[in-house]
Amino acid sequence: MNSNFSRRDFVKASAVVAGGLSVTSLPFESAANSSVDDTIKVALIGCGGRGTGAAMQALSVKQNVKLVAMADAFRDRIDSCYKNLTTEKEQGKGVKSRVDVPEDRKFVGFDGYKQAIALADVVILTTPPGFRPIHFEEAVRQGKHVFMEKPVATDAPGIRRVLAAAEESKKKNLKVVVGLQRHYQKSYLETYNKIINEGLIGDIVAARCYWNNDGVWVNERQAGQTEMEYQMRNWYYFVWLCGDHINEQHIHNIDVINWFKGGYPVEAVAMGGRQVRTDKKFGEIYDHHAVEYKYADGMVLSSYCRHQPGTVSDVSEHLIGTKGRATEGKIFDHKGNTIWRHKGEGDKNPYQVEHDVLFDCIANNKPVNDAENGAKSTLTAIMGRMASYSGKRVKWEEALNSEINLMPDAYTWNTLPKTLPDKDGWYQIPMPGKTKAV
Repeated sequence: MNSNFSRRDFVKASAVVAGGLSVTSLPFESAANSSVDDTIKVALIGCGGRGTGAAMQALSVKQNVKLVAMADAFRDRIDSCYKNLTTEKEQGKGVKSRVDVPEDRKFVGFDGYKQAIALADVVILTTPPGFRPIHFEEAVRQGKHVFMEKPVATDAPGIRRVLAAAEESKKKNLKVVVGLQRHYQKSYLETYNKIINEGLIGDIVAARCYWNNDGVWVNERQAGQTEMEYQMRNWYYFVWLCGDHINEQHIHNIDVINWFKGGYPVEAVAMGGRQVRTDKKFGEIYDHHAVEYKYADGMVLSSYCRHQPGTVSDVSEHLIGTKGRATEGKIFDHKGNTIWRHKGEGDKNPYQVEHDVLFDCIANNKPVNDAENGAKSTLTAIMGRMASYSGKRVKWEEALNSEINLMPDAYTWNTLPKTLPDKDGWYQIPMPGKTKAV
């Protein structure tokens, strides 16, 4: 594709590829009459640490990009992010000049995302994942390209919204990258080629994956906070916002197995609980899950995640085949002899590669759309959580069609989330055998 492909060219080509969709339903319409301005305008929705990092990476691509709008529920998050992006440091060299966000394009509150999205060609969605379905839905409705962090939902109704928006994004020829960055990591891509295309381990007959480590931050309750503000500040510990750590972090490992297997599990049985998260500040989530996923051909994935300080740390995936076994960048025969090893030559930061690919596909009208897989791997994690919380066997269709809606009835600072503390400040912990599965 011609590297001088202009925004006018892109709009024309997109209209054709999208099967007759009007130009006004597609991105870059504001430049439809300009063959000179090739600026790709970016909006950041969610200005925390991951949002800051994603913006830094988006502003480091080779295309002519500019951050033009920011939105977050909290003003201090916008201020902190803006400061980091406009303060020159080693990781941000060249970024500062690409930030053009005056005060009137900094949107604070629950609805600011709509205004920010309207100003951009590409949106970065990095809020807590409970908000991802409504933000992705709006971005697609407005015809914008998307980078969105994983996971893409925390409950089944959210998954269904993302899947519907994913279908619409394909019709509109939108480019969508989901932050499951192992798909963009050279060591994983080479391993995939050796296993799937060259058959070095034969047929995959079993798998294991882990996200075991100490855990993450805690934000203590502050005086004067409403319940909504407290839960959003301490979002990792509330299922409607995070989905539990099996969803928020372990999705990476589960997704790798789905990717290499070429499909999604049909059912899950599990166990889990809280052993070290014994304080009310840890909200309602578990500190460990162990899930047995079964795929359509009978293959079993043994999936483990744990947040317990002082324990063995292991974040990895393992595939067992009829001729050998593999993990990232390494393949062995059944006697333990090395068959192949990734050399690490020319490896690039996969977090950066995600954005390099997205913006290249936008500039040159090449296909990329991770939304459906992002939704289905997220559902895999949610299905495991459902099985762990309930102690029941959960099937894929049951998980997908669940009507359990975790989200609040409205989004205001005075709205009460559906999960509330008792008079002593304790949240109800899911109890196997009593908690409803689906």
